[in-house]
Amino acid sequence: MRHLLVPEDLSAHEIETIFAISQDLETKYDAGIREALFPGRVLALVFEKQSLRTRVSFQTAMVHLGGSSLFLGADTGFASSRESLDDFGRVLSEYVDCIACRSKSHTTLEALAAVSSVPVINALSDFSHPCQALADCYTLRSRFGRLSDLTFAFVGDGNNMARSLAVTCSLLGMRFVLAAPEAYQFDEAFQEHLKTILPDAQIQQTTDPVTAVKGAVAVYTDVWASMGQESEREVRQAAFQPYQVNAPLMEHCPDAVFMHCLPARRGEEVTDEVIDGPQSVVVAQAANRLHLQKGLLAWLLGHD
Repeated sequence: MRHLLVPEDLSAHEIETIFAISQDLETKYDAGIREALFPGRVLALVFEKQSLRTRVSFQTAMVHLGGSSLFLGADTGFASSRESLDDFGRVLSEYVDCIACRSKSHTTLEALAAVSSVPVINALSDFSHPCQALADCYTLRSRFGRLSDLTFAFVGDGNNMARSLAVTCSLLGMRFVLAAPEAYQFDEAFQEHLKTILPDAQIQQTTDPVTAVKGAVAVYTDVWASMGQESEREVRQAAFQPYQVNAPLMEHCPDAVFMHCLPARRGEEVTDEVIDGPQSVVVAQAANRLHLQKGLLAWLLGHD
């Protein structure tokens, strides 16, 4: 029994296996086949935060696989004073076959996984968003046919999304460049962690977005102030204004695709001209959340 809390919970080989299953299921889906691999299985979606893509893609994935899902919000008492997290996790594990949890705190997610007797998937935490990162790399693999030795540029905050992509890209042999103000780059603890788990990874940080995107096959950005950072919004807007992904920046990488995990604050981290332009693959990214998560669920639940 395995959990997926951070991308490094998987090896490169395991990611490739999940990609292969995802591709097989996507091909069948495109042919009108929705293979019911797990009839009767139940996925619990325990969400503390709002969601569109993550919630709907997981629920739809489980239906396509022949199972069902339960959406569990604040009324269930998760991470509240109603009952202990240990009791919540142990009891929920008796009812369902898998748990996808969207948690405000990564430590809460880790505590849930520690007591769960079924696989727990990080559906987003303040530290990591592994499902999005896996789907993003799956999207690039589908487009370019390979990932090894390609360059991935992230322009913006060194947040949960940037951390997840840095690890996932490195596991799959990509070079990763983060362009951000120094105060918003990866902290020392995470940099040391990267050196420990991925000593040969090619990960760079710069304050120059132009340097970051030159030679990249993908330019990625995310909101400057994530959920829970609303009080920092004005300060962050001022710090990140030079890091907006706009047409002049994309001119330095005419063959790159533009990516965003969505939702986007149009006119802030990215302009309409870019997100709606010919280089943008944001809709394909979102669509691939479904296919990747079907592959992930199938792998976790024992499909070869």
